Amino acid sequence: MSNRQYSQEELAAALASMGVTDQTDVSRYGSGHINDTFKVETKRGVRFILQRVNTDIFDPVLLKNNIMRVTSFLKGKGVKSLEVVGYENPWRLYAFLEGYSSSDIVTEPAQARLVAAAFAKFQNDLADIPPPRLEDIIPKFHNTPDRIRQLDEAAERDVKGRKALVAKELEFVERRRAEAAKIVDMMAKGEIPERVTHNDTKINNVMLAPDGTNVVIDLDTTMPGSALYDFGDMVRTSSAAAAEDEKDLSKVYSKKEYFEALVAGYLPNAKFLTEAETENLAFAGRLITMTIGIRFLTDYLAGDTYFRTAYDDHNLVRCRTQFKMVESMEAQAEEFEAIVRSCKR
Repeated sequence: MSNRQYSQEELAAALASMGVTDQTDVSRYGSGHINDTFKVETKRGVRFILQRVNTDIFDPVLLKNNIMRVTSFLKGKGVKSLEVVGYENPWRLYAFLEGYSSSDIVTEPAQARLVAAAFAKFQNDLADIPPPRLEDIIPKFHNTPDRIRQLDEAAERDVKGRKALVAKELEFVERRRAEAAKIVDMMAKGEIPERVTHNDTKINNVMLAPDGTNVVIDLDTTMPGSALYDFGDMVRTSSAAAAEDEKDLSKVYSKKEYFEALVAGYLPNAKFLTEAETENLAFAGRLITMTIGIRFLTDYLAGDTYFRTAYDDHNLVRCRTQFKMVESMEAQAEEFEAIVRSCKR
């Protein structure tokens, strides 16, 4: 988590190291939790996105390797992607995507369908990236058993004296501990293949142009993983009836018609999926939503060291929202699985 303040002199020095000296305005931009992001206006009218990588989270050298490989590979295939203008760790500069816009919230099923199609295409486009294997930017990122291990350790340390406040949340995880390793175990056995995946498949990571073309952005967690995790995170974010930090849990549930739109956008475009992957799409939504809830809960117990927070219990509110979403998906599990089977046919 970075709440660091930057002087104009510091920002100017970063830009100058990448060849930009005519900036007229540099201001905070976007809603990301992790890196520090700025929009840069220049005298010549050219705009850029300036980012400082959060080196508490990412190994900047490994991250640069992946970003440069992925963007260069996509450019070589003629696929519209982020254009790297300069990269001087820990700073990097992207061309501003003029004419493109994004949304923070999915407000209609058609948007969910578009998001699913965009990330299916992204996976397809990177399916033939040549060796070597991409770097594991955050090892075991979506490994639910490992996330539970971290939660157990945070609860044991209880550095902020918050454990007594989250007994219900810890019990929620305990009741689902047995199924947490399903996808990890299937990958270890070779029943589900490793793929190049985005690992943060929210709608605001898809930029749209008026002509309908799109660009997938925020490539920091693009690395080896499971397609199921990417789809699962789409279910978590795009089928949600309420915001990720909604305090009124009566407003929180997973919308079936949006799940149906996600499947309709994803399956026809993700022709690479195996039978085992397809059969576990609905389960992946539940699992990844629980996993993200566990991460919020772990950060809350650890003293809010990863996610940027706006108030003391912000991560706990986020955790409770995710766990309520899991309960909603569990209640609709048979319907969700039927939707996948129907779309597959």
